[in-house]
Amino acid sequence: MNPKGYVPALELDDGAILTEVSALLQYLADRKPDSHLVPKAGSIERYRLLELLGYIATEIHKGFGPLWYPTTPDAVKDSARAALRKRYAYIEGLLVGRPYLLGDEFSLADAYLYTVTNWSRAAKLDLSEFPDLLAFQKRVAARPAVREALKAEGLLLK
Repeated sequence: MNPKGYVPALELDDGAILTEVSALLQYLADRKPDSHLVPKAGSIERYRLLELLGYIATEIHKGFGPLWYPTTPDAVKDSARAALRKRYAYIEGLLVGRPYLLGDEFSLADAYLYTVTNWSRAAKLDLSEFPDLLAFQKRVAARPAVREALKAEGLLLK
């Protein structure tokens, strides 16, 4: 479905295909403005959101890539994990003293960060040095809609 040959992809009502996580997230949130998942268009908060979505996509999401392939040499995997820990150090700094990346309100960036950070267990990435990130993960996991989605996907941890 995705002409780029990978996920994600969303087929729109008119048959058009929309790709890339940050675009899909914004499209879905903009269709439900009452969700408050994206700040108002034109606001500095909206641009901060876009900045975070780009960072999560390029520095964290893509950083997990080498960890999924059994043929990736251990030295490369170790290097990828070290790079990810540096990226998470930045995220840790953003979370100090606030519940979510943009402050008090849950946003698309939080949903995306939560999702990719959940991969850390399978990727053998130790994030124990980041207490605010771990608290964030627990906070997001406790949200009813997140629990419902995890259950639907068979990902709800016991």
